[in-house]
Amino acid sequence: VDALQVDLYDDEAAAPVLDSPEFYADCRNLLTPEGCMTVNLFGRSSSFDQSVAKMAAAFGPHALWAFKPTREGNTVVLAQRTPTDPGRVLMLERADAIQRLWGLPAAKWVRGLQKLDS
Repeated sequence: VDALQVDLYDDEAAAPVLDSPEFYADCRNLLTPEGCMTVNLFGRSSSFDQSVAKMAAAFGPHALWAFKPTREGNTVVLAQRTPTDPGRVLMLERADAIQRLWGLPAAKWVRGLQKLDS
């Protein structure tokens, strides 16, 4: 699997339902070496830091990135099977290509992306 999108919340959205180092390790094991997992977390929730720590336990301390939280407080965390840091210049070049091909605001995404070194 190159890309795995995980939604941790049930219909009540009170707290993550599947949120353990073992669950995240299973997700990591599904990924190809270049694969990544994305998880939507409630960034203003007290469980956010706990969830990030559990992901770091499974993926490693240098494998996590997070996008800037939305106005509603949601934060998308990206976990890489193999930690890489392509650098801002390369990410912006790739974002420019995405914008030209599909008209998506990819440069904005790069500006909102931060490494979460634990």
